[in-house]
Amino acid sequence: MGQPLFFRQTGQIGELVLNRPAKRNALTRAMWQALPGLLDEALADADLRVLIVRGEGGAFASGADITEFADVYATPESADAFSREVASALDKLAAFPLPTIARIEGSCIGAGCGLALACDLRYAAEGAKFGITPAKLGLLYPLNDTRRLVDAVGHAVARDMLFSARHLDAVEAANTGLVNSCFAADELGDKVQGMADLIASRSADSLRGLKVILGQIAGGVRNDTAETRALFRQAFDSADFSEGYRAFLEKRTPDFTRPDKDRT
Repeated sequence: MGQPLFFRQTGQIGELVLNRPAKRNALTRAMWQALPGLLDEALADADLRVLIVRGEGGAFASGADITEFADVYATPESADAFSREVASALDKLAAFPLPTIARIEGSCIGAGCGLALACDLRYAAEGAKFGITPAKLGLLYPLNDTRRLVDAVGHAVARDMLFSARHLDAVEAANTGLVNSCFAADELGDKVQGMADLIASRSADSLRGLKVILGQIAGGVRNDTAETRALFRQAFDSADFSEGYRAFLEKRTPDFTRPDKDRT
């Protein structure tokens, strides 16, 4: 596929692929603009359970495409419009109602790191490099992106990364919580696929409900709301719970893919 950003799906697992390998998948304005629509496309298939975000050519994303800065930051109005587009894309990925996994190789810098932080899980190859570098450019990092960084690594490490604008290797990234785990480069694909397959085998109702609850906690909610109480209660009436409970009693693996009529 020739598009710089595209979606494809195999069974229950989808991939959002950054496809500018010659530029280490630097993110253009057109890619940010396309991302929300591709997420909608992903959700259009009811079979989808997991979305993997990755880059082609041995890099995740080296950041924003700086060659566009002269145009997008030419006026305050154009700068504001561009910032809204980027924020909208990242916020929509962060709010995606199914689990998302960032598969990270090579560069994961600046806006690329922001893209990875908008995913639920992050797995990296040992050679990956991470950095958030606005302090090198006289810029700031948006609040929502900064909050996601703090949520992942804590205040102390976030200050280290932002103030110094230094790069972290994959081992340090795993130790700080920036990524869940790092693996040898030749193992990363299989490890991510294995996790995606495992998640895809779980209840879609549970996955969606857990994303809502986790999203509320990330937004500062500390106690049950009417929505979370309703979600918890409704789960007991679902076909997925009926299947999961019966499978537990029958000592078998639950099959959450069967039509509802076969599980009542």
